[in-house]
Amino acid sequence: MEIGIVNTLRIARRTEFGFFLNDTEDNEVLLPNAYCRAEMEVNQNIDVFIYKDSEDRIVASTKMPIIMLGQAAFLEVNEINRIGAFVDWGLPKDLLIPYSKQAMDMKVGGRYFVTLMHDTKTDRLIGSNQLKDFKFSNTPTLQEGQAVTALVYHTTDLGLNLIVEGQYKGLIFHSDVHKRLNIGDTISCFVKTVRPDGKLDIVLHQPGYQNSIGEQTDSLIDILKRRQGFLPLTDNSAPEDIMKLVGMSKKAFKKAVGNLYKQKLISIADNGIKLLEMGE
Repeated sequence: MEIGIVNTLRIARRTEFGFFLNDTEDNEVLLPNAYCRAEMEVNQNIDVFIYKDSEDRIVASTKMPIIMLGQAAFLEVNEINRIGAFVDWGLPKDLLIPYSKQAMDMKVGGRYFVTLMHDTKTDRLIGSNQLKDFKFSNTPTLQEGQAVTALVYHTTDLGLNLIVEGQYKGLIFHSDVHKRLNIGDTISCFVKTVRPDGKLDIVLHQPGYQNSIGEQTDSLIDILKRRQGFLPLTDNSAPEDIMKLVGMSKKAFKKAVGNLYKQKLISIADNGIKLLEMGE
């Protein structure tokens, strides 16, 4: 059996503390009563996550953590003490991020990038806040146009860096972002291009999808209605101001404005755009 991942084990025997499970080599691990279910019985195979409890004993759990070995997520810090930061990863025992694995000063209540590692020196699972400890795969089996899930972990001048399907390096260009995305968001998106080096160009809509402009137009109308029919944005507005007010790239904003203007739903002035009443 291996810590940090899901293992399929056989229920060997029942005790007052829970079920003892074993693998094909007769290694045993306890599944505590808290994780036992009424339908479980001896000789049944079950899937469990293996880790070490607060007393450093190997233990099994039917409750799965937020991340498995080699995966990453943004996790919240519950405690900081002399040995490091402890983050909530979905199990009773918080995950330790030693100071040596912190890329920045971490604070209680903050959410930070964390990847799960196996510390071979202590034979324990630890977290790392350092991106270099996350191992990207450079051999994606994904196809262009395929729907994927991605984690936003960093922003650059080009766009937003993503971890795609938990293992591939992806990028969504700022020009392809038409809604507000934040570091730590998990998004549904599509593969636009698979590069020769294995990196992925990502878009929010399936390539060739024709309704994205319509969605942006509807979104802009909703924002105008919430702001009493006026937005202080023009063609000359800074991209950062447009993103802050409407959550769109400048390119997407201009397309949506053009679409609304053609439909005679807005007027355009030097100081912004105004939503017109019907028949105005």
